[in-house]
Amino acid sequence: MRLLRRRELPPLLRAIHDPPARLYLRGNGDVTSLAEPAVAIVGARACSPYGAQVARMLGRELASAGVIVVSGLARGIDGEAHRGALETDGHTVAVLGCGIDRDYPAAHTMLARSICERSLIVSEYEAGVEPAPWRFPARNRIIAGLCAVTVVVEARERSGALITADFALEEGREVFAVPGEITSALSVGANALLRLGATPLTAAADVLESLGIQSPPKRTVEGNPLLDLLPATADELVQKTGLRVGEVIAALAELDVAGLASEGEGIYRRHA
Repeated sequence: MRLLRRRELPPLLRAIHDPPARLYLRGNGDVTSLAEPAVAIVGARACSPYGAQVARMLGRELASAGVIVVSGLARGIDGEAHRGALETDGHTVAVLGCGIDRDYPAAHTMLARSICERSLIVSEYEAGVEPAPWRFPARNRIIAGLCAVTVVVEARERSGALITADFALEEGREVFAVPGEITSALSVGANALLRLGATPLTAAADVLESLGIQSPPKRTVEGNPLLDLLPATADELVQKTGLRVGEVIAALAELDVAGLASEGEGIYRRHA
């Protein structure tokens, strides 16, 4: 475990209205990575399959471009953003609302270990501090404070993700929101941010452009016959191509690893 005192905090975090007095760190990541360009990806714990797909795609594409992906290790959007970043050679930072020695929620213990292998988990709370409801809004100010940009993928009307967005706006940081279905309760918070002037997010390139970072070229997968047939289910692809089920699954896995397509609700979609 390592410790940063207030004077040692990365500049963006030190500049917020109420910076933490100290920041505990664990993991093998370089402390200097906390001062590199970073984007917060936050949203609903009980997210939709679409929201999970978007969060994972954003985490993967932003990390591939060298951006640090920051989130809160929670279920749903947070976890998917971390996982997307870990699918690349990039880095992700998880901010806890409890003691630095805790993996919270316990269901994300393996995810926390994966993050620690090459990146960082941070908290303003020393070892042994239990999670408590009032600590999570405080945690959210650190998530926003570490980042130049905050992205809200899905959020209910009173979602904690909106607290993170509010902190970002108060500090003059840019906030993006992923537009959602107007009939879905999971979209109420994100769509409300759009009404208030948040920037609509249509692709990871929107965020990279705001940071002045050029999007990396898309990986190509030569000879893969499925990309131009998407969106489709695996069964539909078997029928359209005449390939065996195993061949279709292998080709889809190749597209997913390359960051060219992913699955949600049984449907494979190509990425923009």
